[in-house]
Amino acid sequence: MVSNKALFNFKIMPELKSACPICHRPTAFAEPPVGPFCSQRCKLVDLGKWLGEDYRIAEPLRAEHFAEYEELTGELDQPER
Repeated sequence: MVSNKALFNFKIMPELKSACPICHRPTAFAEPPVGPFCSQRCKLVDLGKWLGEDYRIAEPLRAEHFAEYEELTGELDQPER
């Protein structure tokens, strides 16, 4: 499994071009520290939309949503020590 840190390593994930989800300016998708946004401002505007509940998950999660993941094993299943 590839870690989140490795995803931002441009040797593994080449620079992908996309549009900023807030202002639609062209930007590099994984450009640290603000990717996929073009700026810190757009990143904070997006966070404000989540906190203000402009964005929300359309359906509450139910137990059957997690059924396919019950048998997964790995380091994430272990409690931190």
